[in-house]
Amino acid sequence: MKLPASCLIPAAALGLATPPPLPAADKSPPPPVNSPAKPRHTNRLASEKSPYLLQHQHNPVDWYPWGEEAFEKAKRENKPVLLSIGYSTCHWCHVMERESFESDAVAAVINEKFIAIKLDREERPDIDHIYMTAMQAVELGGGWPLNVFLTPDRQPFFGGTYFPKDRFIATLNHVDKLWKENRKELTADAENLTRALQKHMADRTAPENTEPLARDIQAATARAFMDSFDPVDGGWGKAPKFPQPQVPGLLLLASKLTGDSAMQDQVLLTCRRMAAGGICDHVGGGFARYSVDAQWLVPHFEKMLYDNAQLLDLYLDAGLVSGDPAFMDTARSIARYVQRDMTHKDGGWYSAEDADSEGHEGKFHCWTLEDFRSAAGPDDADWAAPMLGVTANGNFLDHSHPDPLKGLNVLSLSKDAQSLDAAGKARLSAVLAKLAAARAKRVRPHLDDKILTSWNGLMLAAMARAGIILGDDSCLAAARKNFAFVRSTLWDPASKTLFHRWRDGGRDTAQLLSAYAFYLHGTVELYQATLDPDVLTFSIQLAEGLIEKFADPKEGGFFTSAASKDLLFRAKDDYDGAEPSGNAMAVSALLRLAAITENTSFRAAADKALHFVKPKLVSSPQGLTLMLKAAAFASREPFRAVIAGDPASTEARQLLAAAHKVYQPFRVILGTSGPVEPFALTLLPKDAKATAYVCTGKSCLPPTSDPATVSQSLAAKLP
Repeated sequence: MKLPASCLIPAAALGLATPPPLPAADKSPPPPVNSPAKPRHTNRLASEKSPYLLQHQHNPVDWYPWGEEAFEKAKRENKPVLLSIGYSTCHWCHVMERESFESDAVAAVINEKFIAIKLDREERPDIDHIYMTAMQAVELGGGWPLNVFLTPDRQPFFGGTYFPKDRFIATLNHVDKLWKENRKELTADAENLTRALQKHMADRTAPENTEPLARDIQAATARAFMDSFDPVDGGWGKAPKFPQPQVPGLLLLASKLTGDSAMQDQVLLTCRRMAAGGICDHVGGGFARYSVDAQWLVPHFEKMLYDNAQLLDLYLDAGLVSGDPAFMDTARSIARYVQRDMTHKDGGWYSAEDADSEGHEGKFHCWTLEDFRSAAGPDDADWAAPMLGVTANGNFLDHSHPDPLKGLNVLSLSKDAQSLDAAGKARLSAVLAKLAAARAKRVRPHLDDKILTSWNGLMLAAMARAGIILGDDSCLAAARKNFAFVRSTLWDPASKTLFHRWRDGGRDTAQLLSAYAFYLHGTVELYQATLDPDVLTFSIQLAEGLIEKFADPKEGGFFTSAASKDLLFRAKDDYDGAEPSGNAMAVSALLRLAAITENTSFRAAADKALHFVKPKLVSSPQGLTLMLKAAAFASREPFRAVIAGDPASTEARQLLAAAHKVYQPFRVILGTSGPVEPFALTLLPKDAKATAYVCTGKSCLPPTSDPATVSQSLAAKLP
């Protein structure tokens, strides 16, 4: 987003320069949440639940959490607000804390001249979205830590990302001087910026254009992505490379629509290269955040739940369209990683694992040749080292550390490893198991153990699909347990309220579209994997709460937050980033739920949101990949696979699995009990056997009890 020039507040006009690119800096581990040594300082963040805020509880800075108390004090004392935003597994957040926020000299300036607020962007993405957009709009960059200067009315007027200590002190002093000498001008500029942001983020009026989207918009957008494809290493664009799961998702859908196999081929090559590269944890499973190079070799080692949820979905789809069991093996390894390392005992899924341990990025994951030989044993090590890219010199050096560890290797699969026969694969698996046992004795990276409903919704959908597609009961059990956990700890049925964060026995009060939309998506997929009427009933209640709290009845679309006085204004998120946008996920889930239940209010809310976002779908579709997929679903009458009979019976489960084991983006699956659409309730089992009906509208193919026939029927292309 770029605002009109009249809305910009150039740094030069404030006597400040744009913060420089991130310099090389000493690495440090994240401060422990609870330090065994008696701290010199303890601030009010000590009473918070967020791991990120708790990392800052012993800073000498007089931090406040986001809330009325801080802003009221700023008004009373006529001080600007320093809002510092980050998250607990953010490396540069750790660096800035060590350099600045743990410094008594920096804290003295902040405490005297500002009201300081710390915010966990993962707990409050709605607030982060507003201020990140503001800084990008005035060309002050984006990233974390994000440090924004606000008026006491929450309006931004300057900021940046990482500041080195000396520069940060100079910036603090200069902003204080400007605030005291030019407050009227600063306040006016902040008001102008806020009005412009609100116009762009919340008050855009959808044009009265009833023309449907171009029928080929998904294919045209997919072809635009194809132009930036790396034919050697896969992926779209250059280093650093992010998996961007929504991009291959759109390409697979467009391939289904057009029959263009080149689109599918790009996705499959990318998935193969990522699964072989160092971005994939070959010892423990799961994927890191991104690769710093074009070959997917050296990752930023941080692991995020939302990345792994979306990649689990992607690898399931890759396996379905290709029939290659290697993709299903990768999907299975992601699921195992989440179940083993990212799961609370009661079923919730944790948020992230840090990149750093013991002060070094990647130390937990990397191997020297000596370490490798010690763990694998000499004979296996000599054989496996070239298979996994292990050398004496290593392939990873942490250049940002003043004393980097030498000879470190990120494991990856060589071409020879990828072409091993069954016996070779078994031997390599045994080597990796020995490495896993050795690695388990190392100091693990910091675990962000908060449970976010939004990210849990993404993983719920993927884990439920994995269970039915892979035939893995542990995945379905994990999905059911997560559903029970979220419903019992984060859902208030009386008010149809879904809370966003749970940690250490406590939940927050935030009401976020992403929580409702992502978890609705998860429950719709869980229902389709189980045909449990209780899950469908909850989905309906959740959808009703979503529409009631977030829908814009005037313009269409959904606000990122429920109405609240603690926000500068209510915004709407349109673009997919590392996570899909809340609007796109809401539309997608509501459309599928409407097809299952024939609830016209769900369809109406989704259609109105599609109308609201249509100008952006036309002008910048590459930023709205999931919304494009939702629009494609909305424009067609989907297949409905109706499974009649006891869903717990072996025969019904076989039919249900057959309906899932084909790539078909234009279908829903439902049973014949509970609040399903009325026509499904009229469909009965034949000859006392579980029976499948594949229907479009009120027209159905002949009923069948043959799983292969179900798969074949759903593999067809819709007109």
